[in-house]
Amino acid sequence: MTDWFRGHWMSETIVPDSEHSGLVARLPQLPRDLAQLARFDRPIGWWLLFWPCAWGVWLTGAGWQLELLGWMLLGSIAMRGAGCVYNDIVDADLDRKVARTAVRPVASGRISKKLAWTWLLALCAVGLLVLWQLRPLAQGVALASVGLVAAYPFMKRITWWPQAWLGMVFTWGLLVGWTQLRADNWDALAAMYAGAALWVIGYDTIYAMQDREDDALVGIRSSALRLGGRVQGGVALFYAGAVALWALAFWLYRADWVALLALLPAAGHLVWQVATLNGEDPGNPLDRFRANRWTGALVAAACFVVGNA
Repeated sequence: MTDWFRGHWMSETIVPDSEHSGLVARLPQLPRDLAQLARFDRPIGWWLLFWPCAWGVWLTGAGWQLELLGWMLLGSIAMRGAGCVYNDIVDADLDRKVARTAVRPVASGRISKKLAWTWLLALCAVGLLVLWQLRPLAQGVALASVGLVAAYPFMKRITWWPQAWLGMVFTWGLLVGWTQLRADNWDALAAMYAGAALWVIGYDTIYAMQDREDDALVGIRSSALRLGGRVQGGVALFYAGAVALWALAFWLYRADWVALLALLPAAGHLVWQVATLNGEDPGNPLDRFRANRWTGALVAAACFVVGNA
């Protein structure tokens, strides 16, 4: 597979793992490789990590909290980058066998694992700086995610549902943002978090559609493979569950039917994703996956309205 990929990596049927465009593409080779290792050329990841942070902050009713959100955005960029570096170190051997990931910096050998570990620690230092800005309760909540993050790369080897583990990891910022500002309404927070986890399972199943053939060949497990020909229906169920749980969270926070209307734009956007999902078009799943940055923004707007109106 790797030999085939080296000769045909620009094939129309392969969606590239990195866009190789913008500022990152203009950097010299080593800093470009480090930036790509942290996925700085693919901002969708830190947007998806950041939006649940904003949900937690805005649903508390504490107003805009722009300084806090700025710190959490910086933390999202740094820790998403650290997570990608760690994932690539652990998965280097597997990445070499998958067409879309074979040219990643560690898998291809352009970046050594020693340098990758050094880069990982530098990114974690930025995360530590953000951690110092939080109160002790939120610091404890943030640190509690470390074990989940460390275990994530191994989930694809032992379960068909690594996306469920990612759902717990990638939405942890919701808990951090909430506990930074208040320590009550745990039922509403739990419902919001559970809905966020289902949302992640849905969009990461879409993302995993890109690698189904290669994953099956090398033994990587994913929800997209597990669902087989029922991916579209499965994603629809995950998204429906997410919206239902978000509505429950809003109701537990404020028992007002009008407040639930704030979720309609996000729900409509998720319906569009499912209705237009097409696994036969190589670029379609990636486009629908990336569209979730707007879902996150729409849910954030709903949280602000419900929390602060």
